[in-house]
Amino acid sequence: IEESNGEELVLTILREDQEFDLKVRPERNQDGEYKLGIWIRDNAQGVGTLTYLDENNSFGALGHGINDMDTATLMNLKNGSLYTTEIVSITKGENGTPGELTGVIDYKESNKMGTIEANTVEGIFGELNESAASHITTQAMPIGLKQEVDLGPAQILCSVGGAPQLYDVKITSVHLDHDNINRGIELQITDKTLLETTGGIVQGMSGSPIIQDGKLIGAVTHVLVQDPTRGFGIFIENMLIQ
Repeated sequence: IEESNGEELVLTILREDQEFDLKVRPERNQDGEYKLGIWIRDNAQGVGTLTYLDENNSFGALGHGINDMDTATLMNLKNGSLYTTEIVSITKGENGTPGELTGVIDYKESNKMGTIEANTVEGIFGELNESAASHITTQAMPIGLKQEVDLGPAQILCSVGGAPQLYDVKITSVHLDHDNINRGIELQITDKTLLETTGGIVQGMSGSPIIQDGKLIGAVTHVLVQDPTRGFGIFIENMLIQ
């Protein structure tokens, strides 16, 4: 565009699965550069939690898609990479203000854990590399289907600055036919240590596995902004059948 010298250009547009050509003519801005009246979100990055890894080194994470911060639409993914993250600070959640895990990502090749191949409503999915997968030595866990989820005690597995730990939660409601698949499970944080550290559910904990009776039943997806001790999760089977 900058090298067009104001000559007419032809763009190929992909909009809602329809492809068509569009003629546009760049205009100079106040700095004398040729521009179009559009902007493109060409990358996104953030901190989240890995939910599961299967026997084929395929992973699922977040429990919800990555949406554009301005339009709230699901971002169309071309490719992506998964990196280890060092949590450097924690902003506690308060009523009306969501908290956040702030991490530092070093994009050197040795910190790369795998590739992200899909960004969907149910989460992000891809494949861990052999090096990253070899460091996961825990035993495989059975899956709990949505009809097996009970009200009452459960746990979430997450890392808030150190090694992953289990924290106590309570399942307060189960919605088997919820219109929003990312909110099938309602839960409340009851673990005193986690409440003291984060105030409840904070940004960066999305994808944290929800475990009940020794089974993986879902992943944390959202926090209630007015009460950070409470939030929502997606049933694990919705992530597995995406």
